[in-house]
Amino acid sequence: MKFVIEKTDPFEPQVRRLLEQSHALMTALFPQEACHFLDLTELQAPHIHLFCAFGGEHAFGTGALALMPYGGEIKSMFTDPNARGQGVADAMLTHLIDVARTKGIQEVYLETGVGLEAAHRLYHRHGFSECGPFGAYPDSPYSIFMHKTLTP
Repeated sequence: MKFVIEKTDPFEPQVRRLLEQSHALMTALFPQEACHFLDLTELQAPHIHLFCAFGGEHAFGTGALALMPYGGEIKSMFTDPNARGQGVADAMLTHLIDVARTKGIQEVYLETGVGLEAAHRLYHRHGFSECGPFGAYPDSPYSIFMHKTLTP
């Protein structure tokens, strides 16, 4: 599958569709207090860099890097179910880590949900390891927190 990862706007129709699919999945799997996704307006904040993997006119996956006081935070990772297993998530995560490096970030964090085994395997493959809650996240039985130290 050929695709290009580009900075994008959450209200671009194809991107919005993916983000809404992601949000619907999270709210179906977890109680509301355990859903920590950013809404479309929050994804437009100046410290958030949202990207999409596009192939032609089709959006295959999203991912964002939030620039936070404690480092970078990976947000909004989602791949269209029809594009899974084709390298979209790997490419997106690599891109987000590269963006973090270019911005001088040394620590990258993420929060993901329990039971999302494919996501856990992806993050482990990219060198993330489990850690405790960070930022304003509460400790939760629904969350897994992960961290990666970036080398220059």
